[in-house]
Amino acid sequence: MRTSLPVLTVIQHDPDVPLGRFAAWLEGAVEVRVVRAWLEPLPAASGLGDGLLVLGGRTNAYDDERSPWIAGTRALLADAVARAVPVLGICLGHQMLAAALGGRVEVGAPPGREAGLVRVMWRPEARVDPVLGAAVRVGEELADGGDVPALADHGGVLQPSMHADAVVELPPGAQWLAFSAMYPFQAIRVGSALGVQFHPEADPEQLGRWAARHGDDAEVVAAAARAHDAEVVAVGRALAQAFAAQVRQAADEHGAHGSVA
Repeated sequence: MRTSLPVLTVIQHDPDVPLGRFAAWLEGAVEVRVVRAWLEPLPAASGLGDGLLVLGGRTNAYDDERSPWIAGTRALLADAVARAVPVLGICLGHQMLAAALGGRVEVGAPPGREAGLVRVMWRPEARVDPVLGAAVRVGEELADGGDVPALADHGGVLQPSMHADAVVELPPGAQWLAFSAMYPFQAIRVGSALGVQFHPEADPEQLGRWAARHGDDAEVVAAAARAHDAEVVAVGRALAQAFAAQVRQAADEHGAHGSVA
C-alpha cells in the first residue's frame, strides 16, 4: 500500500511561465518537483518519478541552439510516452510533445497570435479522454446547472491562450480532441500523454502580463479574463485534478516511485 505521494516532475522553460494555479490544484495529490530548465539540468528518464508535466515558454519546440534543454525535453517526452508515464504538455509543452512523437509544429503560424480567452470546442473523443473528459463534464454540468450562465451560450469552454506557434501535423496514432476558431489542434492525446494548446494554469493577471509583452493593454485583457474566471477555474481545476488522479493510478499500478518501465 502506497503511503507517500506520487512524484510529478514539472519542466519549466521560462521564469514568466510558472505552474500558476496548478500548484494549488495539485497540492496534496502529488509531490511536485519543478525543474527550472534554464538554470538546472534535466533529470534522467529514470528520475522522472510517476508523471511529467511540461509547461509553456517563449522559446519554440525546435529552438535547440538558443535553449539547449529543448532537445533533451523532447527526448524525455518521447521516453515517457514509450514507458506509459502520464504526461501533460501545456502550450509549448503540447507543441514539443507533437514534435517529439513525429508531428510537426509551425513556428509563427500564418493565422497569427491567439491571445486572451479562447473558446475551445470539444470533439466527441474528448468526453471519454481519461483526463480531458473531466474538464468536458464539468463544463457540461455548469451549463446545465446555470452556475456559469455564459456556458449555456456556446459549445465548448473559455480558456486562457497566448501563442503564435502551433501544431500543424499530428503524430502518428494521435487522437484529436479539441479545436478553436483559429487553430485546429487545441488538444491531442498520444498514448499516456495529453497536450493542450491553451493555458489552464494561467490566472487573469498572468494573462495580462503576457499580453503586455505584445503591446496589448494588460488591464483590459485581465479584466476580460476575470469576467469569465469561474468558468476558467472550474475547467482548469478539473483538468489538473484528473491528471493528478491519472498519475496516482499509474504510480499505484507500478509500485515504488520511479518504477514505471
